[in-house]
Order: sequence, then structure tokens, then C-alpha cells
Amino acid sequence: MSLQSGQRVVVREYGETPLDALAQHVDVVAQAAPEPSELGPLDVLVRVKSAAVGWVDLLMTSGQYQHMPAPPYCPGLEYAGEVAWVGAQVQRFAVGDAVLADGLKTGPRSLGEHRGWGGFATWAVAPADALLPLPAGLNFDQGCNLLGNYETAYHCLIHRGRLAAGEFVLINGATGSTGLAAVDLAKRVGATVIATGRSQAKLDQVAARGADHVIAIAAEDGSVRGFRDEVKAITGGRGVDVVYDPVGGKVSLESLRCVDFGARFLIVGWASTPFVARGKGQRGAPNANVLPTNLVMMKGLDVLGCPAVISAHRDPSLRETRLRELLAWVEAGEIMPHVDARYPLTQVIEAMRAKWESRFVGGVVVNP
Repeated sequence: MSLQSGQRVVVREYGETPLDALAQHVDVVAQAAPEPSELGPLDVLVRVKSAAVGWVDLLMTSGQYQHMPAPPYCPGLEYAGEVAWVGAQVQRFAVGDAVLADGLKTGPRSLGEHRGWGGFATWAVAPADALLPLPAGLNFDQGCNLLGNYETAYHCLIHRGRLAAGEFVLINGATGSTGLAAVDLAKRVGATVIATGRSQAKLDQVAARGADHVIAIAAEDGSVRGFRDEVKAITGGRGVDVVYDPVGGKVSLESLRCVDFGARFLIVGWASTPFVARGKGQRGAPNANVLPTNLVMMKGLDVLGCPAVISAHRDPSLRETRLRELLAWVEAGEIMPHVDARYPLTQVIEAMRAKWESRFVGGVVVNP
């Protein structure tokens, strides 16, 4: 069979920061089409149509994420596309099928021999068990923004946070891709959502997707302003039952003042303080976030770390449950990823800068 050549993105070496990596070490290069005779009997060749630009993709470029693919590597944890070829033992898929890739089982965050096949490319090779049929009703852009965002939100809110109908949940970073997924799932559970973000215009879009209350937390000088009184007023003076916090830093500190006694505080990430670890793949965390233990104790809080990927590797049964429920909700039309920006693969550096600067609501993708 004859397949056309294409392009792929290569991270040649780690940067000191993601922006340093984008400026000096990330290139778009020619990609020869894979030769099927050199692939395995359980392999599937995918013509990539869309790849999500994620926060983890950025942190990986400077080796500041806990899982570090060895450079040079092709980034792109999650992608969707069409099957172009299947190995002799593949029964689940056929040429022409629309699929999405499971970033835990293939690509740069995976642990096996397919970790070199990232989605920022024309062509990707994945084992058949690392692909899922693209759910009906989703396009390729939405498909590549499904698993990582909604699995994170599910693991945090439902598995770890035990969020229940009638509870108040404070969702920080609600305009981001995982934050917006958290809004969707919290409403699906029946909770009252208080969403925070820095931009009122972007929060208006979050409100349109179902958030009950939105609070713009940026002060005039760009710092984080206090928002405790607003949250307390919304909750009748008692505070929220759950905090979903992918932001960290000053937002975490103010959120601790917004909780009811016995609340669950979910640590999802620290996007506002991304340089916790050293750059260029060095280990250690010289800039770790710090929470005031006096507030944790006096409010009787459960502070819960929520690593969705690590937890799934340690206990695969967790993932079986959340995937089954999420895919059922997608099929029923109850959740749908939102994609706000699309770039051609040749503009991947600008797409990654846009993600770093949080220019858009929800997902950002590149289209090879």
C-alpha cells in the first residue's frame, strides 16, 4: 500500500521551562509514512486528524512532569483520527474506522514500546487495545479532548471527592479544559457549582455550560483577590463541601477560607505555580506549594491528592468504572467536550503558547 509522507513535532531536548523549550528545542519535521511490513500484528496505523494540546504536553517539554519521555520524542498525549491499516491479528478495527487514542496506553505518557508515537504528527502507531471507537456525536477535535479531561474530573470529584447531589463545589480554574470538564460532571451529579477564573468573559462561557455561580478572581493589578465573602454568601454562610483545585498558590490559600467544616479539598494540580520541579528534567521540588496546616486542622478538612493516572496504574479497576460511566454519559449526550481553538500542525508552537497563556476556554487542538 502507498501512504503519503507527512509531518511530526519533535522535542529535541528538555528546556529550562516549557517556554524555553518552545523557543529553542521544538521543531516540525518531515515524517515518512510508516511501513506496514515493519509493524506488529496487533498494531494499528492511524492517520491523525486532531490532537489535544494539554498542560501535560507543555510540562513534559521541560522535564517538569513526573513522567518524562526521553528526548528526542514526539509530543501529543491524546489524539483522534482514522484507521489506515491494521495488523493481521487486529479484529476490533478496520480501515476507515474513526478512533481516539488512550494516552495511558500509547504515546509519550505510556509505559510500553509505543511511547514514541505521539499525536502531534500526521501518522501514529498504537496497539489495538490503546484505541477506542470515536463515540457517536463527537468530532475528532472533541474526541481527543475526552479522556484526559473527563477522567481527571471524574477521579477527583467522584472517586476521591465523593461529590453528591445537593452539595456545593468550588471549581477553580474552571475555564481550562479539566476545569470545564469538572463543571460538566459536577452538574451531572447534581451539585451546585461555584466556578472561579481570572476572566469574566471566559467565565460567561462557563456559566453558559451550566455553572450556577461564577466569580472572577483577578485583581486590577493581576494578582488574586479575596473571594471568601462571595462564596460564603452563595452558600448561606457555611462554605462549600468540596474544592476542586488545579491551580494552587494563592488560589489554594483563599479557597481554604471558603470551606465548610469537614470539607474535602481536592488537589488536582498547581497550574499557577508550574515550576515546582527543576527544569531540564532535573528531579526534586524546590518550589513546592505549601498549605497552612492550622486551617486544615481547625476546619477538619480532608486534603486529598488526586493523581488520576498514577491511581489507574496502581488499581486498574478504578479506570474500568470511570470509563464505563463516562462513555455512557457521552453516548446519552449528557457530556460533550468543548474545543475553543484549532491550529494547523505547522503552528504547534503558537498553539502550545496559547495553552500556556490560557487564552481560550476548554480545549485547544492541532490538526495535522
